[in-house]
Amino acid sequence: MRIERWRYTLPLRLRSLFRRNRVEDELDEELRFHIDRLTDEHVAHGLPPDKARLAAVRAMHGVEQRKEECRDARGVRLLEDLVQDLRYAGRTLRRSPGFTAAAISTLALGIGATVAVFTVVNGVLLRPLPFPDPDRLFAVTLAPRGIRTAGPSMADRDYLAFAERTHAFRHVATFSRFGAKLTGGDEPALVAAASVTGDFFGVLGVPPAIGRTFAQGEDLPGRDAVVILGDGMWRAVLGADPAVVGKTITVDGSRRTVIGVMPPGFAFPGKTQAWTPMRIAPDPGNTLLRPVIGRLNPGVTPAQARAEFGTIAPHLSTDDGESLLSGILPLDELVVGDIRRPLEIFAGAILFVLLIACANVANLLLARGSVRTREIALRTALGAGRARVVRQLLTESIGLAVAGGAGGVLLARWIVPALLALAPEGRIPRLESIAIDWRVLAFALVISIVTGIAFGLAPAIRVTRTTARESLSPSGRTFGPRHDRTRAVLVVVEIALALVLLAGAGLLLRSFLRLMSVDPGFRTDNVMAMSLDLDGTPHSTPERMRDFHTRLLDRLSSIPGVVSAGAVNWRPIGDALIRGDFHIEGRPDPQDLTVVDKPAVSPRYFTTMGVRLLRGREFTERDDAAAPGVAIVSRAVARLFPSEDALGKRITLQTTPKPEDWLTIVGVVDDVKQGGLSEPLHAAVYRPYRQVSHPFFLGHMTYVVRAASNPAGIVPRMRAALRDVDRNLPTGAIVSMSDVLERSTADPRFQARLLGTFASLALLLAALGTYSVLAYSVVQRTYEIGIRIALGAGRSAVLSMILRRTAALAAAGVAIGIAGALAATRVLETALFEIKPGDPETLAAVAALIMATALVAGFVPALRATRVDPLVALRQD
Repeated sequence: MRIERWRYTLPLRLRSLFRRNRVEDELDEELRFHIDRLTDEHVAHGLPPDKARLAAVRAMHGVEQRKEECRDARGVRLLEDLVQDLRYAGRTLRRSPGFTAAAISTLALGIGATVAVFTVVNGVLLRPLPFPDPDRLFAVTLAPRGIRTAGPSMADRDYLAFAERTHAFRHVATFSRFGAKLTGGDEPALVAAASVTGDFFGVLGVPPAIGRTFAQGEDLPGRDAVVILGDGMWRAVLGADPAVVGKTITVDGSRRTVIGVMPPGFAFPGKTQAWTPMRIAPDPGNTLLRPVIGRLNPGVTPAQARAEFGTIAPHLSTDDGESLLSGILPLDELVVGDIRRPLEIFAGAILFVLLIACANVANLLLARGSVRTREIALRTALGAGRARVVRQLLTESIGLAVAGGAGGVLLARWIVPALLALAPEGRIPRLESIAIDWRVLAFALVISIVTGIAFGLAPAIRVTRTTARESLSPSGRTFGPRHDRTRAVLVVVEIALALVLLAGAGLLLRSFLRLMSVDPGFRTDNVMAMSLDLDGTPHSTPERMRDFHTRLLDRLSSIPGVVSAGAVNWRPIGDALIRGDFHIEGRPDPQDLTVVDKPAVSPRYFTTMGVRLLRGREFTERDDAAAPGVAIVSRAVARLFPSEDALGKRITLQTTPKPEDWLTIVGVVDDVKQGGLSEPLHAAVYRPYRQVSHPFFLGHMTYVVRAASNPAGIVPRMRAALRDVDRNLPTGAIVSMSDVLERSTADPRFQARLLGTFASLALLLAALGTYSVLAYSVVQRTYEIGIRIALGAGRSAVLSMILRRTAALAAAGVAIGIAGALAATRVLETALFEIKPGDPETLAAVAALIMATALVAGFVPALRATRVDPLVALRQD
């Protein structure tokens, strides 16, 4: 009699999952009911009860088969099998605690490092910016080649022309960051501030939480005494006063009225907490670059905006259209800066480590699978299909990966802070966005499952390939060496991947060492630097600024233990720099040197900094505003006079010079690494600050002091000297020039350390993989080795046999790895200094290290092979 299939709804399917025993009892009861009914029908037709019962069971065509049909009809068979597989996998893994611990630990290490790097990448690169419609925000850049910029930027005059011509952007703004002293609350505070143009907040689309933003015309002199505060500064300085609008505070000595407070979390650019209006006043003779941001008009696509920019750019103030780096970039390029490329490289490197970890676990599974051959053969002989067995083995590998992923997430919680602490201060932007959130957890789950399939599939297929007859037959041992090609291939892959990472780390290390050997053009020993900003009253005029600098230099020079003191407005290896064009009297402008640095310095500055004076003299106190204009040029400028001495020649820093703008060269000094050790030496024209009349060149000054010894000991006296001259000026950080020089190399040091850490981890995993393969090979070949020794083979011959295989595996991995390194290390080209990606010395050293490590990893199994007792080996067979 035909049994009708049950109609299962979702609740019933859930019952069969979570109340399986009860559902099975109901199924047994229903089948018994049908059998009893059929039995009664057969009895009614005259059959004896026992024969009627047998006929009823036969009519069912097998009770167990009907049960399977009913279970399939529930629609949860796959889930039931999965639960069964998970339970079996758990029992199997618990029976092998050593294997389970080794596999989970290896995976936790690889997945944990991967999750940690992804956490940083997610927070910095993948999260959208915290502004409305961030995909409509762009940075505009038009920067001359050869001029160092901190990111996308434009010259002031180009910004004004672009803002007037563009129709693609609804709002365009520019800004400049500075440090400010705010007073007006309970305590003065040093804050990060920014001067911004009127459309700045309109571009970002963030309204204030209290008050308003800048109105049109508030950048004009007389109307610009206003300020907008960040939420943190409003709470810290003004005690979260809700009636803050209309109150006045002092910003760098200038009284300003608070007109608004921005909402919590808004701190663009960087960690800004105060915004003041800025009016653009271009100087035709100088290049002043600032970031420019814009918001697209509704309906305008980025492609249309770029096309419009392409028509505007040729009409902007450029000398040579070929000499410009221009474009319209997403705003996150400005926020992220040049950290994107290193993060992408580190993400790729850590994937190599994860692949090596997967290869290691795959090797463990292959070794374990050979032990389970008879178990799997029995399951196959009892009716399990190959696909079913493979699914069971994959369940075990995925279970291992998920457990390793859980451990990796816990490990990542420790790795992420260590990673951020290893980075130079301020190098990683958007720190507030870096956290292990649901995106990171989802990534960890996905990467765990993918990893489990990746390292589990090949061993599962390999183990199930052997037939049940071969596995269960009592065959004898094979006398030749049993070469497991799959495991050998995995070891070769591990070695190759490790070599690629080691090659990258070696290149970065050699690049860093070469960078550290560069002569910056000055001496940093025993030199302390103190930077000040004189914006606002009482130092509002050039005369007052010059007087302040003179008095403070006199006080610094009189400190006991000070050898000399000097000042420069833009110190070497600094964050800011003024460059511009210059002209030589009676000569056409040079074609190969169009712009120069324009520092203003004090007498004895070159002596204090240890900058070599090549010819002529330094500035003296007599080079003041009443004396004829003089200048000292660097070696690069002096080369423009190849056949004559530069001393006595006249140059000007103005585009249209007046008679008093001509400067007589009185000295030649060595070129200085102004921007950084990796940058070319800068040509510079130095002026005595006493002859500078523009407030912009005098408002910021760095005072350098050379001590006879123990430079840190004079720091309190430097602060005291500043208080004696003006106790209302905030004292910024006083740093040693040695620390400044060291911080300038912090980024390449960080990259070398981090990639070196990844490479060391990869090398360790590759060595463990090599060891495991050879150790397993020795165990598998114990009988063969015993026969060799019994037939007279010496211990040295056995040792040589194992080490030859080690060398063969390592050599294959090195050959493949070198080819991979030649291709992969090209991504490091922009991060390298005076070294090429395919540097043969680095590749040779890395190859030698890999070979040595592999031989060390293979020596222990080889030594174990020499200790095989032939009698014991033959008796075990």
